[in-house]
Amino acid sequence: MAAEEDDFERPLRELEKKIEELSGVPGGDDRADEIERLERRLQTLREEVYARLTPWQRALVARHPKRPYTLDYVGLLFSDFVEIHGDRKYADDPAIVAGFATYKGAPIAVIGHQKGRDTREKVRRNFGMPRPEGYRKAVRLMDLAERFQRPLFTFVDTPGAYPGKGAEERGQAEAIAVSLRTMARLSVPIVVTVTGEGGSGGALAIAVGDRVLMLEHAVYSVISPEGCAAILWSDQSKAKEAARAMRITAPDLKELDIIDAIVPEPAGGAQADHAKQATILGEHLMACLEELRTVAPAERVEARYQKFRRMGVFGQAKFF
Repeated sequence: MAAEEDDFERPLRELEKKIEELSGVPGGDDRADEIERLERRLQTLREEVYARLTPWQRALVARHPKRPYTLDYVGLLFSDFVEIHGDRKYADDPAIVAGFATYKGAPIAVIGHQKGRDTREKVRRNFGMPRPEGYRKAVRLMDLAERFQRPLFTFVDTPGAYPGKGAEERGQAEAIAVSLRTMARLSVPIVVTVTGEGGSGGALAIAVGDRVLMLEHAVYSVISPEGCAAILWSDQSKAKEAARAMRITAPDLKELDIIDAIVPEPAGGAQADHAKQATILGEHLMACLEELRTVAPAERVEARYQKFRRMGVFGQAKFF
């Protein structure tokens, strides 16, 4: 795998470092003019780099440690957030965030994967890989949302459900299946957003929605590129070829009718400006919610069912 493909942001970091160095040195108007020139160059270069990302590079961007996570969007988009904890059967799973909030003055429900920022939080949240109790907590909130007729927003960002022995012993597959079934039956509007990684059933478990949005540089697939490469070629270094063949990017999935809309990201990706990304996403969420509220509940459920039944395109993939 070419090193330059993995480190495509190097020119951006070099410019950022130069701007930082100049900003710390007094120099009057001449220094300010130079900084302004470099900032304009940085903005242009960001747009150029992110306009030509390969599928593998998009996967790297989707995993960027500075991308906004569910709790970031909750803080930027919603108010009065009250989180629930525990599945009432075994334990609480911090890899899944679930709770009630207010959006534009209306009560709503929120579910999303949550990765960690630092090492301690990453371990506590299991790197965003939920265990069965996480999905059962999500189902608990779904049932409450149905009871109180609150629209549901979900945010998808996980490498996949946790495959550990304990998770399997406690019914990982069953927990995911119940979550899928529950979402399929809810009468309230459901808007799903794939914000980073959408990995396998662990992602789909909270992604059965009336509208499925996807951030511009997010990825969504049945398996990671590395996992696919390991299975097909017994060689994870072929991940970039797998990423291209799997069609995991937002434009590919829009073309295949897996998602409904692509949410643009700021120059440099969502990680470059959390507030701006939240503003852009918020406009899409409100548009979807207003549209879905005009549809009768029974019609919403049937349309959701038909939407997922129609998915599936058959063809011959080319592997290199």
